[in-house]
Amino acid sequence: MAEEAQKTEEVVVVADVPAAEKPTTEKEAPPAPEADEPSKPTLVEEPVDAEKSKPEEISQSVSFKEESNKVDDLPDPEKKALDELKQLIQEALNKHEFTTPPAPSKEEEKPAVTEEEKEKPPVSTETASDLPPSTGEESSKPETEIVAETAPPHEAKEEEKTPPATPPPVEASEPETVVAAADDDGAKTVEAIEETIVAVSTSTPPELPPPVTETDKEACSPAETKEDEEITASPPSPPEEVFIWGIPLLGDEKSDVILLKFLRARDFKVKDAFTMIKNTVRWRKEFGIDALLDEDLGNDLEKGVFMHGFDKEGHPVCYNVYGEFQNKDLYQKTFSDEEKRQKFLRWRIQFLEKSIRKLDFSPDGICTMVQVNDLKNSPGPWKWELRQATNQALSLLQDNYPEFVAKQVFINVPWWYLAFNRMISPFLTQRTRSKFVFAGPSKSAETLFKFVKNSYMAPEQVPVQYGGLSKEGDQEFTIADPVTEIIIKPASKQTVEFPVSETCLLLVWEVRVVGWEVSYGAEFVPTAEDGYTVIVGKARKMAPTEEPVVCNSFKIGEPGKVVLTIDNPTSKKKKLLYRSKTKPSSD
Repeated sequence: MAEEAQKTEEVVVVADVPAAEKPTTEKEAPPAPEADEPSKPTLVEEPVDAEKSKPEEISQSVSFKEESNKVDDLPDPEKKALDELKQLIQEALNKHEFTTPPAPSKEEEKPAVTEEEKEKPPVSTETASDLPPSTGEESSKPETEIVAETAPPHEAKEEEKTPPATPPPVEASEPETVVAAADDDGAKTVEAIEETIVAVSTSTPPELPPPVTETDKEACSPAETKEDEEITASPPSPPEEVFIWGIPLLGDEKSDVILLKFLRARDFKVKDAFTMIKNTVRWRKEFGIDALLDEDLGNDLEKGVFMHGFDKEGHPVCYNVYGEFQNKDLYQKTFSDEEKRQKFLRWRIQFLEKSIRKLDFSPDGICTMVQVNDLKNSPGPWKWELRQATNQALSLLQDNYPEFVAKQVFINVPWWYLAFNRMISPFLTQRTRSKFVFAGPSKSAETLFKFVKNSYMAPEQVPVQYGGLSKEGDQEFTIADPVTEIIIKPASKQTVEFPVSETCLLLVWEVRVVGWEVSYGAEFVPTAEDGYTVIVGKARKMAPTEEPVVCNSFKIGEPGKVVLTIDNPTSKKKKLLYRSKTKPSSD
């Protein structure tokens, strides 16, 4: 369910690419593969060159190779980035920043000023400590000057001659005793002086208690001193514990693997990776991931998205089958309104979470998966409801599930998707492009078995509908039974022998030629020279539309061998797949 400035999810159009900055681009395609690396480049609207949009001209990039998750194997700059990220996370855990909601901005903290407060006149009885600093001449004077000015003129002159050690307090309760004559130069009237005395006396700040000295501390009762010491010496709260996918953010080597995913998703920019982790932790809590794991969301979509088998390196494989949404009933039930689209989103996240819990986050373990996206009969970009749902899924996956995709394989790719990929390809990094593999309908099975020049997925692990031999409910063979692959040259015959030396055994085999258009027959040849050859299956031409896998069995009555003959009269090479086993005969 990474990193670079662009994400693998981007091209998938349903989920699998993260990035630090995400300009918006409208995805036009089906439901979500997993997220890999964040970054939504803005799609530049340019005319598409018809020549450039031809499928055969879209070259495959160099195959992606996963980096090591062992700390000792990391380059020094990456080790340093990991250490810095761990230090930031430890500080955040100590301060409980992961569970504490982010502080509101300063603008949000300011209380809204109502119209009544705007019209309300200033109050003259405010205390000095509450008054805002003023640039006026009077407000800049010390308090002693203000008190002096409020006294009668003749008293003020006497104080100038013999100033007291401290200014006499002004009693607000006796304003009427103050008398002053109005001077010709505009001195204050008696009434004005009285008002000033009252205002100043009521605005005089309350006396603050004197500072506590050592002598005062000794005079305190033992109980008070002990209580103060307990408050001062109370231990800080322990660091919080935060888990992602059942693994703590800090703690052991598995934690390092998780942190490396976020660092790679942000190109080892420590602060960006740290922000991404905090946002992911917060989103998981808001989305209710823990409760979601146990939620019953039905199984209507199990044929549209499912896990099946592993590649040769051990990565689990997730199949996204977009053609399932051609079913009108399923489409309406899944995408017809916002509530249903939200349920689909929760189902998709739940599916991814359960898949991730099965991964091994050890440094040498498998902690990524392969996405196979089947675009056969895809509803296409004109389905608005589907596009809305997949865009939502993509956004969540690329922001909160970095570096979970080892390879993105697109099969049965229509022309319009290749044209779409051509347009967005310039916005993708080389690392992201190296994870993509595209194949048209005629090359899909071959592509699943072989990526670029490296054998990738074993046929026994690939479902029958995609060219492999793995079938649901198969009683004879499982994905644990290996398959042999042979290339049949054009205009040539190929024989396969199953020797059997014991009797009373039942030989069971299955065979498939990808694309068929060949003749197939089987016979038993005894070891004894005087024995008779037995025709097990008469040679016949197999059309591509017939049963994809032929299953046969033969009871061995004497030592010999079963010989399969495949005749390829076409001018194309063919891939032959087969396997066999023996078991005791029930007769």
